[in-house]
Amino acid sequence: MRVAAELPWYHHLGPSDQAHLTVVVDNAVSHFTAWFQHPDTGSPSGISEILSAAPRELATVITLRQTLQLVRLMVDVVETQATTLAPPGQERDLRDALLRYSRDVAFSAAEAYAKAAEQRGAWDARLEAQAIDALVRGDAEDEVRSRLSALGWSGRGQAVVLVGKIRDDFSEDSEALIRRTARSVAADALVGIHENRVLIVLAGEGDLLAAAEHLAPLLADGHVITGGVVDSVTDASRSAQAALAGLTAVSAWPGATPVVAAEDLLPERVLTGDATARAGLVDRVYRPVAEAGADILPTLMAYQESGNSLEGTARALFVHPNTVRNRLKKVTDLTAWDPHEPRDAFVLHVAVALGLLEAAAG
Repeated sequence: MRVAAELPWYHHLGPSDQAHLTVVVDNAVSHFTAWFQHPDTGSPSGISEILSAAPRELATVITLRQTLQLVRLMVDVVETQATTLAPPGQERDLRDALLRYSRDVAFSAAEAYAKAAEQRGAWDARLEAQAIDALVRGDAEDEVRSRLSALGWSGRGQAVVLVGKIRDDFSEDSEALIRRTARSVAADALVGIHENRVLIVLAGEGDLLAAAEHLAPLLADGHVITGGVVDSVTDASRSAQAALAGLTAVSAWPGATPVVAAEDLLPERVLTGDATARAGLVDRVYRPVAEAGADILPTLMAYQESGNSLEGTARALFVHPNTVRNRLKKVTDLTAWDPHEPRDAFVLHVAVALGLLEAAAG
């Protein structure tokens, strides 16, 4: 059989698929012969009629390129046998008919595969939208993993979510560009529209924050919020919810950079009622400072009350300015926020206020 001899991919098919393919070839030759003998019956059969003798799954096993190779081989086989297949004097008619038949089958195959691709694309878009909704809702890990597996995610590496408001001129082409770019900068990427916002999930083993910076100009004219890198895509709900909360709060920080981490918006998120941000500031700032020693928290509070003056704090506490400086350095070491920097000082001030409220309530 020339199919087995001349088409290398044939040997990679399972025995069942090979048998079905043989049936398809026989079906194609039978349809051509019937049409050639009775050309007044109409146009040649298309790919759907030829594949009717095989399971629908065969079309997902054999690609369009392989289908066209099969058609070309079939044409060559019939053409070489023209002298025996055609009545005397009709060899040329057979070749002309074969040319028309192969052309129609090839166009029919291209149309069938294009339609299948569109259907798969529409289905993938629905799956992608459902996965985005699951992340935004904070569904269980198994639910998120199931939806992402259906999209063919590898599941390797960390993940991060970034969010931006939709541009005024946003279109399907804009979304397609974002999706292509996202998939070029990360091993796995998910893009979805949620209300008036674009959400992108990036996953893999590379520098995901650098990839997010690369994507940011495509998202929005305003700020783009990154939700923080998480250990795996099944934890991406936390990143998504933080990014969405940050997008709501970012307008309260006029000095925010175009791409800003949700973690850097904790005070503003607290003002919007974000309980996660409130707990984050208390756990990451107030408690470490309060538990660091008897002098650290009172020094930080005195420094805030003095208008961030080293000398004023030293006079209020009856200590040397260098002592105040050393204690404040301890605050920076514990929290990563520097009391001398205006923005960091604001974060620390809010965190201390929240901690004192919690301590008073407890």
